[in-house]
Amino acid sequence: MLSSTGRSSTDTSEDGVVAGTGAGDDTVGDRVTGPGPFEGLERELRLVIRRAQSNGASIAQRVHPELDASAYPLLAHIAERPGARGSDLATFFGVGRATVSRQLSRLVELGLVERTVDPDDSRGQNITLTPDGSARFERARTSRVAMLEGALATWATDDVAQLARLLNRYSADIVAWKLAGR
Repeated sequence: MLSSTGRSSTDTSEDGVVAGTGAGDDTVGDRVTGPGPFEGLERELRLVIRRAQSNGASIAQRVHPELDASAYPLLAHIAERPGARGSDLATFFGVGRATVSRQLSRLVELGLVERTVDPDDSRGQNITLTPDGSARFERARTSRVAMLEGALATWATDDVAQLARLLNRYSADIVAWKLAGR
């Protein structure tokens, strides 16, 4: 893959430095020697999270000008799993029910989601996107996918798919590890 310097990210100098890895930051593969794989992973995750947080507000704004950045993942989960219950959302995101309830109330106020009584359990509520919420979310998601396509245009589609698989595996294993009480 060519980097911003025009050199392959696999070009390694005699001292073990991988040349031209991109946007000005060193990456895990920048040195053959150096931190172990878990330290490198921690660093890359920290950077990914920080960049995602800095982009969160603009992504949320694409859905609704008054949407809080922290509510976008909740909205995305509801879009992927219509009829989710608040307790399921709290479990999935690893937050308290009160936190999810406050965010859902705000999403209802903004007209992005609606709550209906669960036909299988009248004590629960199913949460779905409203038609407006669905349309707004889809526009924002489409824009985000286009951004990823542009930013990773030089990547092979198999590499993008592999990254998605590995991130999914990472997420599942972290959740399983936490649920095991470690």
